[in-house]
Amino acid sequence: MHMLYDSESFVVVHMQPDADLSEGAKSKAAEPPVPQLPRHGFEIVDKRSGKEVYLDGSWAEMFQQQILEWQRNTPTQEEVEDTLDGYVGLAQNPVLVH
Repeated sequence: MHMLYDSESFVVVHMQPDADLSEGAKSKAAEPPVPQLPRHGFEIVDKRSGKEVYLDGSWAEMFQQQILEWQRNTPTQEEVEDTLDGYVGLAQNPVLVH
């Protein structure tokens, strides 16, 4: 898990598969390998509404392209917030603290 963005309105976290687990599985030759589908995704939390959305698959790929574009052309905070605001409509899950 890697925090990419944190402001008064939004938090964006990149969820990544644990690379250490896959390396550990390779070193145990006596045990049959456990099938794993490493996937990554992005969690966007709208602090204003208290809701979050998890992007994976093609949504995560599109969002990754946006992040790469932000790295090439540093946006203003307002530009980032406007983009993230576009994902608010997808946010249906309330943020719960465990």
